[in-house]
Amino acid sequence: MKQIKQNVQISCDGGAATGKSTGAQMISKKYKLKFLSSGLLYRYASYLILRFKPKNPILFLRKKFKTLNYNSLKKINLHSPEISEYSAIIAKKNEVRKILKKFQINFSKKYKNCCIEGRDISTKILPNSDIKFFFKCNLNIAAQRRYRELKKKNPKIKKKEVKKALKIRNIMDTKRKNSPLLKHRDSIEIDTGKLNKQSMLAKMSKYVEKTIEKKYGN
Repeated sequence: MKQIKQNVQISCDGGAATGKSTGAQMISKKYKLKFLSSGLLYRYASYLILRFKPKNPILFLRKKFKTLNYNSLKKINLHSPEISEYSAIIAKKNEVRKILKKFQINFSKKYKNCCIEGRDISTKILPNSDIKFFFKCNLNIAAQRRYRELKKKNPKIKKKEVKKALKIRNIMDTKRKNSPLLKHRDSIEIDTGKLNKQSMLAKMSKYVEKTIEKKYGN
């Protein structure tokens, strides 16, 4: 593992189950970057609302995210079809996006060496990030990938349900008015349907090394 001594920030965007989380986590581990998944933040917000049904969701979320320890999210199961569908709904709400955007920007200010993944990182959260990756993947491959993941926790889940939820999520993300899923003009495209994990990491690493050399000359 190679630690980056200089300040380098990476943004990773893409649709649901395109492999952006895997890619972002691998590159973060290799270069010892602080990692943040914005999708996990939206899933957590959905989880909180679905579980506690607050009278004023915005005030409730604002309070929760003000004191949130990101590492604590790993202990909660946030990958269910219900949470996935509701995440797409609240992601359209500007007030919710403001709360989560503030959390993400504060994270990037605290950790100068970081990698954040989501759907609007390159366009809204880290428009000045040094490296921008955009992940894409065939829907059938994405559905199979997510299905294998969810089946471990819910053996009764149906693949067609997973595929339907992914399709709905991607449509809602690209069509929403507030911060839609877009490919930044400077983004490097990563087609994970054509790459295994090792190949994906190798391709991403090549661009990271190239950027570091160009920016810092070493």
